[in-house]
Amino acid sequence: MSRLNRTAAKLMHKYGAHAATDVTGFGILGHASNLASNQKENVDFEIHTLPIFKNMAKVDKKFNFKLLKGTSAETSGGMLICLPPDKATQFCKEIEEIDGVPACIIGRVVKGTKTARIVDDVKILDM
Repeated sequence: MSRLNRTAAKLMHKYGAHAATDVTGFGILGHASNLASNQKENVDFEIHTLPIFKNMAKVDKKFNFKLLKGTSAETSGGMLICLPPDKATQFCKEIEEIDGVPACIIGRVVKGTKTARIVDDVKILDM
């Protein structure tokens, strides 16, 4: 939410992104499901890390925004970008160097049925 998507768009070309979307009204799980359902192959998006603003997990528990379930509507969320596994770490490093804001790997693409899911032991990353 704290940066424009210009840098991400340029780097997506450089690092060979397969797909991307912003995370807004459908939450991260909804957008990941939309991406998965539109792939040529039968793949799932498995989310193992949820990056959220610091202390929002406490707010979510009190007001049930469904943030930790991945279905909280975002006004201006981040970018969800699918990159080759061998290039994702370098992408995150370079975008952070340019923009001064962290980027992280939140999941992986696995063989499946064109859906998305959050793993049971999801890691909450307070940012």
